[in-house]
Amino acid sequence: MKVTISVIKADIGSLVGHSVVHPKIIEIAKKEIANANKKKKIIEDFFVINCGDDLELIMTHRNGIDNKNVHGLAWNVFIKCAEEAKKMKLYGAGQDIISTAFSGNVRGLGPGIAEMEFEERGSDPIIIFMADKTEAGAWNLPLYKIFADPFNTAGLVIDPKVSKGFIFDVLDTKEGRKITLKTPEESYELLSLIGAPSRYVVKSVRRKEDNEIAAVSSTEKLSKMAGHYVGKDDPVLIVRAQSGFPAVGEVLEPFANPFLVSGWMRGSHHGPLMPVSFSHAKCTRFDGPPRVIAAGFQVANGKLLGPVDLFDDPGFDYARNKANKIANYMRMHGPFEPHRLPLEDLEYTTYPEIEKKLKDRWKKI
Repeated sequence: MKVTISVIKADIGSLVGHSVVHPKIIEIAKKEIANANKKKKIIEDFFVINCGDDLELIMTHRNGIDNKNVHGLAWNVFIKCAEEAKKMKLYGAGQDIISTAFSGNVRGLGPGIAEMEFEERGSDPIIIFMADKTEAGAWNLPLYKIFADPFNTAGLVIDPKVSKGFIFDVLDTKEGRKITLKTPEESYELLSLIGAPSRYVVKSVRRKEDNEIAAVSSTEKLSKMAGHYVGKDDPVLIVRAQSGFPAVGEVLEPFANPFLVSGWMRGSHHGPLMPVSFSHAKCTRFDGPPRVIAAGFQVANGKLLGPVDLFDDPGFDYARNKANKIANYMRMHGPFEPHRLPLEDLEYTTYPEIEKKLKDRWKKI
């Protein structure tokens, strides 16, 4: 029987600015899920965690993708947590709940979602990446390196189960369309698109040999749903590892180099994506730099064994040091590009208001 992994997240309020989820909110989420599941068994197992100011619900079940009961459970948890956050006067309470018109699915209402369904293997390790202060396209570069770059993933060269390649499903978030590209034969075409992560986003990766799901990301863009800036997308990503997929170490390797992503302060700046342990998943310096955590689980008979805090490893100390150096360099630019995002990426911030204010003062030359 197939198992479904659902990771649903939302920023429903933060303790002191945009830094971290209050511990009480995490406890409320745990109790709400447990109590609801006692009344009507919806899920097999769950784990609640935070990445910065985002509350992350990780659930396993047998109901498939986009199940109304699973989404309804998550939605009710977020509503309860948001109500408590407002009582506590936490910052940005209910921020990601941009619509209360729940009709069986949380898509389009604010929360981010990544879900995948599969038959369990003899051993099924998965890694769930959760990021704060960045956009959905932040996974483009690591997904390419994990599943298409032999300099990162040795299995593409030496493992016959992996070397046949993968299929990438890419969304055009501006035009609302999707394209499927195969690697290695269409690697250049793929790079031409996903190298622009503010528009093109990798939604999922599948094994070319048998179309088996390998990775799924959240692609919800908050600003486009709300029509104005309400916070960065702070995406999540599920990746399967080992036995026909890249090894755990190959999945983690792209994060050893803190590549630049958009987000950071007010969602308006480029900065390094810093891999950190669970305990360091709080953004303070200039509301950042952007962070990513990695929770490793074994999926066994629908249950979650773990997590292992995979970035809690001195092997990533160099990446963290490098990220701090990059952060210093980028901050020296202040309000200038390339630290600040280009104007076309600021259309949902306060920039249009400034443009409107100065509109009548321009003179033709």
